[in-house]
Amino acid sequence: MMQNVHLAPETDEDDLYSGYNDYNPTYDTEELENDIAFQEAVRTSHGRRPPITAKIPSTAVTRPVATGYGSKTSLASSMGRPMTGAIQDGVTRPMTAVRAAGFTKAAVRGSAFDPLGQSRGPAPPLEAKNEDSPEEKIRQLEKKVNELVEESCIANSCGDLKLALEKAKDAGRKERILVRQREQVTTPENINLDLTYSVLFNLASQYSANEMYAEALNTYQVIVKNKMFSNAGRLKVNMGNIYLKQRNYSKAIKFYRMALDQIPSVHKEMRIKIMQNIGVTFIKTGQYSDAINSFEHIMSLAPNLKAGFNLILSYFAVGDRDKMKKAFQKLIAVPLEIDEDDKYISPSDDPHTNLVIEAIKNDHLRQMERERKAMAEKYIMTAAKLIAPVIETSFAVGYDWCVEVVKASQYVELANDLEINKAITYLRQKDFNQAVETLKMFEKKDSRVKSAAATNLSFLYYLENEFAQASSYADLAVNSDRYNPSALTNKGNTVFANGDYEKAAEFYKEALRNDSSCTEALYNIGLTYKRLNRLDEALDCFLKLHAILRNSAQVLYQIANVYELMEDPNQAIEWLMQLISVVPTDSRALSKLGELYDSEGDKSQAFQYYYESYRYFPSNIEVIEWLGAYYIDTQFCEKAIQYFERASLIQPSQVKWQLMVASCFRRSGNYQKALDTYKDIHRKFPENVECLRFLVRLCTDIGLKEVQEYATKLKRLEKMKEIREQRVRSGRDSGGGSRSRREGSAGSDSGQSCSASSKGERLSAKLRALPGTNEPYESSSNKEIDASYVDPLGPQIERPKTAARKRIDEDDFADEELGDDLLPE
Repeated sequence: MMQNVHLAPETDEDDLYSGYNDYNPTYDTEELENDIAFQEAVRTSHGRRPPITAKIPSTAVTRPVATGYGSKTSLASSMGRPMTGAIQDGVTRPMTAVRAAGFTKAAVRGSAFDPLGQSRGPAPPLEAKNEDSPEEKIRQLEKKVNELVEESCIANSCGDLKLALEKAKDAGRKERILVRQREQVTTPENINLDLTYSVLFNLASQYSANEMYAEALNTYQVIVKNKMFSNAGRLKVNMGNIYLKQRNYSKAIKFYRMALDQIPSVHKEMRIKIMQNIGVTFIKTGQYSDAINSFEHIMSLAPNLKAGFNLILSYFAVGDRDKMKKAFQKLIAVPLEIDEDDKYISPSDDPHTNLVIEAIKNDHLRQMERERKAMAEKYIMTAAKLIAPVIETSFAVGYDWCVEVVKASQYVELANDLEINKAITYLRQKDFNQAVETLKMFEKKDSRVKSAAATNLSFLYYLENEFAQASSYADLAVNSDRYNPSALTNKGNTVFANGDYEKAAEFYKEALRNDSSCTEALYNIGLTYKRLNRLDEALDCFLKLHAILRNSAQVLYQIANVYELMEDPNQAIEWLMQLISVVPTDSRALSKLGELYDSEGDKSQAFQYYYESYRYFPSNIEVIEWLGAYYIDTQFCEKAIQYFERASLIQPSQVKWQLMVASCFRRSGNYQKALDTYKDIHRKFPENVECLRFLVRLCTDIGLKEVQEYATKLKRLEKMKEIREQRVRSGRDSGGGSRSRREGSAGSDSGQSCSASSKGERLSAKLRALPGTNEPYESSSNKEIDASYVDPLGPQIERPKTAARKRIDEDDFADEELGDDLLPE
């Protein structure tokens, strides 16, 4: 064991460089020919024996082998492992007690110190991927299918339903190719079922979104019938939703119940949603008793707002008063599970706490809480308005009961809003006195409710043309809540009615500063600028309003009217064309288009629009007169007769229409009919000189004996007319001085009466069409402000500032749950 340990001889103790020329004799290849053991091993198979490592190393003593240098080296036994300290493969096996394994101190000729093995060179390059291998092709195709599914979902969320469907179809085609390739390469057990499920489910969802219900149902059937897909039975909910959209209610209920049977009871929330869909479907079919059972079961397990509201509607449909009251109390008791507003009030001056509160005051969670509270208030207000008239002997008593129940609940602030709705109900019933009394009860309430009540009172007095009272309550509303845009708008309306347009514009501007979405103030300020002849500013207001209310007929009409006032008929015609695309039966807009085309000299287009206007409103004298004159100009007098006959029916006291009818008969050559018409006119208006002149001319041309009679009457009438004119002239000449003295009194009165008479004649000759329900109409009188303020852009009744501001009809069930697919897309 100690043979390889070289000790310095005692005689050379001071020789520090001894041993450096020694080297391992194993590497001595020059004397191998003289090495007997080596040559023996070469000649025989002794050296080619494989080493036996399984056996326990032998303890036989190794024999020394002589080398050319005479040194002896111990060799390992041929039947065991090398001995400790022996040389094997040119490396001396270290002695365990002397130095650590793997480290060699002995100097080897030609070797260098390289503990990290850096002399071996760089590592060989990684083996390149074989892109043509089947496994790599399958992997790339699977990645492409996943990308297509994601792109389809993104396109659906962006509203591009057509692109989403195309991507889903492409994903389905590539997925089928992927399955075939997998079957050729691997066993069927290695097919990715999750990818197949997601591709089919996305395709069915996109079919449903594009209203291709038959294809969607077929795709869902493929998923549901495949037993390899786990929990696929839940998709029957989506199939039930499709049948509900198709109004196939029996199948919808069937699939909802099948889905309910396959969902375990631990999924409580999902089962509740399905039962709610079943209940709404029963309501659609009129099976209210079954719907009541479903909603009662939901309210007993997990009460929620939608189920409670639908339960009230079901009881209302069957007319059960007591159950309606109980259901309303259950709806009031549904917990909202939201934080109180006090949480967002800082309790101290700690800047860190204030920063945190400011951050969470309007975050997504807070917005969700507001939406939930608004929805609850909407359902409660709607339910109260629905059941109040029927649960008691009168709607007032019913409202009082609802108010008492609400006051005892967590929705105390809704009680005042219910009272205001009570007043609005009085208005709908035309009971203005009760409405006013109910609203006056709020004068001593808090500022918000007082402002709302005063705004409504101002509106009522404004409609009754009591502008002083309207202005008084508008002031009260503004003083109670300076930031109430409806109150400021109504105040501006009262000032507008008094003719102070500049001040009215200031109130409208302040309303817009408080609420930039107040369309009523923006509309009214546009009318104010029109009155002030500031047409550019008026046009800006109406164009801004058009950007908000794209299909408002009133706004489109006002824009066209402003362009007409600015003497730009082409733009006026363009906006009127947009107007008739919104309200194609508006006779006033059609006649205005005809008037503009007539002013431009385009008679054919003018005739087209005047004729359309006449079809929808055949009592407009201006339109009738134009159409009759058009046919006379085009030498079609027979067609003009029907229009003048209708005008004579509308204005029987105006002789000119009957004269026009007779004239048309005469021009068309029907002299007998013309003569009969003139005789009939003479009987009705015996002092009409024009009629007698035509009678004399016709009788002369035809040769009738009555010509002398009519000539005598004509002379007498002409003589009476001359005498009357002479008296008038003589009275003027003789009374010149007295007339000048009476210029401020009697003469003024007569002038006014003459002016009024002439104005009355002009108005009778040119009647204006009254506006229809949806017809924008601007009269020349002070009623323009009233006509401009009708709903939806009129003086505002202050609705309660809750989510229930928009009225929901009795048949408006809360069925938005029906569109919710219960599985994520």
